[in-house]
Amino acid sequence: MSQADVAPSQLAQTELVHRAQQLAQDFAALAERHDASGEAPAPQFEALRRAGLLTLTVPQALGGWGLGLEAAQAVVGAIAQGDPSVALILSMQLGQHAAIARSLARGEHGDWPRALAERVAREAVQGRGLINSAQVEPELGSPSNGGLPKTVARRAGGQWRLSGHKLYVTGVPLLDYILVLAVTDEDEPRLGSFLVPRDAPGVRVVPTWNQLGMRATASHDVVLEDVAVPLEHAVGLHPARLGLQRDVQGNAWYFLLVATVYDGAARAARDWLLGFLRERRPAALGGANLASLPTVQEAVGQIEVALAANALLLRAHARACDQSLAGGEPVDPQLAGVVKHTVVDNAVQATRLALELAGNHGLARRNPLERHLRNVLCGHIHAPSNSLLRALAGRRALERAAADAPTAARAA
Repeated sequence: MSQADVAPSQLAQTELVHRAQQLAQDFAALAERHDASGEAPAPQFEALRRAGLLTLTVPQALGGWGLGLEAAQAVVGAIAQGDPSVALILSMQLGQHAAIARSLARGEHGDWPRALAERVAREAVQGRGLINSAQVEPELGSPSNGGLPKTVARRAGGQWRLSGHKLYVTGVPLLDYILVLAVTDEDEPRLGSFLVPRDAPGVRVVPTWNQLGMRATASHDVVLEDVAVPLEHAVGLHPARLGLQRDVQGNAWYFLLVATVYDGAARAARDWLLGFLRERRPAALGGANLASLPTVQEAVGQIEVALAANALLLRAHARACDQSLAGGEPVDPQLAGVVKHTVVDNAVQATRLALELAGNHGLARRNPLERHLRNVLCGHIHAPSNSLLRALAGRRALERAAADAPTAARAA
């Protein structure tokens, strides 16, 4: 196939993935320092901006690349092998701007007011517009568990005034905007998100993030104290009694990119291990390296099988979602959660196998494997946790069985 036969979007994706792979090498050299300090990765995001990677999902008409989930997944995966904390913040940026693009494509039926969506997208092209949502709360936990937030948006003249407390706002020191989930104080409350500039009066970032892994995500608390935003900054308001509404594409973007982050951390662990096994030559082996042992080769094979399965699952589902959005077959709304669960489990298992093969060397702070393990373990509890995903899958299976039982009885 000649270059003339390749779609422009595919050429753009190939170029952007190449840029991501180059940056990942630089980010890997910085990862240890940011892991130790918990400092937000500002230099890395300046590099991502210069490389054009922050606008991958901004529509072409507004100056972005206009690419889809398959391209985003490939770029996030490349960056995650350098530093998964950087990749997680990036994944939120790409997912939020993809949602803005889908809203613009739906016209008057979109969740975002058109003028606001276009403004945020254009700001991203100009070097501003880094955005993430704030949904988790001390009492609510993750909205995936059900329930309504305590954060309240009170209408006062031509403004909304927000007050509340949010947890785990990934990348918040770097953000330009926070999309805050809140309930209105109207007679019939509505639930939705409100676009809040991070530097707006009344927004206070509380530096609470001090976790075992993914430390450079700087996912601190945010307290909002009577923060004023224009009425047109409300996004996707609907009756609160309906609960949190997530569209199939939004779910797929979130689940797949989060899973890709932890898969990338596991691949970094695998890459370090392969170098260690080639270089390590115990005296008992008479000069041979650990990589020459059949038992070691079989264990490395287990890692390769797990990561190969991850690559197939992530790429195939991302491509299916892009094709569905372009008018193809609709995707199973439950499948993205299954992919996230499987990919995270495989990533954790692969990294644990790497630790077993490396032994004490794998836990030494001078080697990066212990950092990769700490990062990967965060995937099991990254909302919605794998335990919650299993519970939801089991509940759906039992509900289907109950619904099918009368039909089966009549047939008998």
